[in-house]
Amino acid sequence: MAHIESNNLTEAYPMVGGDDAYSYANNSTYQRGVVDAAKELISEAIADKLDLKILGFDDTLKPFKIADLGCSVGPNTLLAVQNIIEAIELKFQRTTNLHQKPSALEFQVFLNDHSDNDFNTLFKSLPHARKYFAAGLPGSFHSRLFPRSSIHFVHTSYALHWLSKVPKEIVDPCSPAWNKGSIQCSESNIEVVRAYSTQYKNDMESFLNARAEELVPGGLMVLILAAVVPDGIPLSNSYVGVFNNILGSCFNDLAKMVRINDSKWKLIQ
Repeated sequence: MAHIESNNLTEAYPMVGGDDAYSYANNSTYQRGVVDAAKELISEAIADKLDLKILGFDDTLKPFKIADLGCSVGPNTLLAVQNIIEAIELKFQRTTNLHQKPSALEFQVFLNDHSDNDFNTLFKSLPHARKYFAAGLPGSFHSRLFPRSSIHFVHTSYALHWLSKVPKEIVDPCSPAWNKGSIQCSESNIEVVRAYSTQYKNDMESFLNARAEELVPGGLMVLILAAVVPDGIPLSNSYVGVFNNILGSCFNDLAKMVRINDSKWKLIQ
């Protein structure tokens, strides 16, 4: 069932928890590949863009605060955090005036996802020899999560493409944007495209406005999300679109077999 956050604006559909054969932790190899592929890009961004002097780390030691938004469950978020910390330590060693080893720099890492996320399994997978103090932070990243000017580095990988909620027009039978029979944006109906586009625009504005409040001056943010489909190529013709069409066909068959109720479609759109 859908869980509605306390602000009644954000729907939450967390990944499958636990560590069994059907869990997200054991079925997120593709997402891990994204983390691996982004490692060098993040390291270059930290080396080129992160100014430790502006952040106040050139002659003073204080906790460096990192937030991973949409952490889900399993080792992917921990690998991403480790990559970030290693790059920051290297930057620290090369650019600060402090005559101390990078290990003297302490890190505080906030792992964020919806309140229904399986944080227990996530915490159990934390490495014992980690270089940071970890804390879970439940809540939607489409709204404020931290005090103003409190976070030095924000990271999110393969999470920001999820909408905060299904556009109401999509599931309204009386709306011209009703997307019956499809679990993705149907390009054949401009009203469907407009509904999804408007929701995504609003979500991105909310996300960026919140982060603008929370990042310290000179802080850095890295956003990794699904690639945009090139102009002129329908979403349904992309590899993701083809996969979703097959999945949608399966859901249609289940609905015809009365194995899944039509009214539940909004949970998977």
